[in-house]
Amino acid sequence: MRIAFDALPLVSSRMTGIGYCEAGQIQAMMMLHPEEQYILQFFDKGDGAEKRKRLYYYEQQRNVSVQQGHFSGYLYRMMTTAIPLPYHAFFGKDAEITHFFNYIIPPGVSGKRIVTVHDMVYKTFPETVRGRTRFMLETGLQRSLHRADLIVTDSEFSKSEIIRYFPAVEEKIRVVPCGVDRLRFSPMPSAAAPAIEALKQRMGLQASYFLYLGTLEPRKNLDRLIRAYAILKQQHPDAPQLVIAGGYGWRNNSIYQLTESLHLQEDVLFTEYVPEEDVQTLVCGALAFVFPSVYEGFGMPPLEAMACGTPVLTTRAASLPEVVGDCAVIVDPHHTEDIAQGMERLFQDAALRERLRQDGLRRAAMFSWENAAAALYNVYQEALTR
Repeated sequence: MRIAFDALPLVSSRMTGIGYCEAGQIQAMMMLHPEEQYILQFFDKGDGAEKRKRLYYYEQQRNVSVQQGHFSGYLYRMMTTAIPLPYHAFFGKDAEITHFFNYIIPPGVSGKRIVTVHDMVYKTFPETVRGRTRFMLETGLQRSLHRADLIVTDSEFSKSEIIRYFPAVEEKIRVVPCGVDRLRFSPMPSAAAPAIEALKQRMGLQASYFLYLGTLEPRKNLDRLIRAYAILKQQHPDAPQLVIAGGYGWRNNSIYQLTESLHLQEDVLFTEYVPEEDVQTLVCGALAFVFPSVYEGFGMPPLEAMACGTPVLTTRAASLPEVVGDCAVIVDPHHTEDIAQGMERLFQDAALRERLRQDGLRRAAMFSWENAAAALYNVYQEALTR
């Protein structure tokens, strides 16, 4: 097969969960199926040199080629909401399968078309989605689903959500769960303790801390997390620091204002974007990982924390119970007191933390990129027979 991938999520200067999902699946597939030919496609109106650097790993493989469309990707996406400018005008018609990992299949894609739809948050919680993103999905997703030969999603929950809003495409949906990158997320040996201590000093972390790591945006429920932490600090002045780490999202000014109004400036640390090389150390050094999101199509961060051996608190919302099973402290995302009580349990109960550490490692081992790639390869084979 000649399999093409929309590489735009891979060439971003700061990869998001969609990019890591694509990277995990296609890297594993290239190892499992070296007999196939793979094409990475991306738009760039300049020379694309910086973006191409981020594809260096792939270009070293003998069966991988890179195609650049000399046009603005953003302008192309905007234009195709009104004008059916064909994709094959930029990337040709050689691919038998083209897979888009970020919701939208543009017009004029040759061969079989696969799209990954990660969640339906723009429908269920539209107020938590950036306006530009919401516009692109409102104007383009239904057409994208119609163009798709098969639709991939990350969880049974997300499958049910797609069917809820687009029942006509139920027969085309296939679930391919995400995996965990074992090179990036695994327990650090005791010999790595100096590295953890050095990171704490460099980042201004206290000896013990709760960690949230992810984009700072409304659906992550950080307002309630901070309020819950304030309750915990009132009851336990010696409670660990709360570290909120991640890239700047949108509509998140309220969390900084809330931290000040609750007089928690000395106890809540915002680290902003964390370089990739520091993530494993930061997660492994945490007392517990807290992820109180109200909506996730899969929920990679708690799974990655479990793979590091870090106890997890998350919510019973959306796909999160499907991912963590009974290997985490599960709370009501809409109840601040419940979140506070969950944090208190993790703070005070060392035996609970140890049980969750062991159970979490076993749970995370069930999710591998090799399993995901094998399932995705079966989707491609099925598409060719349709």
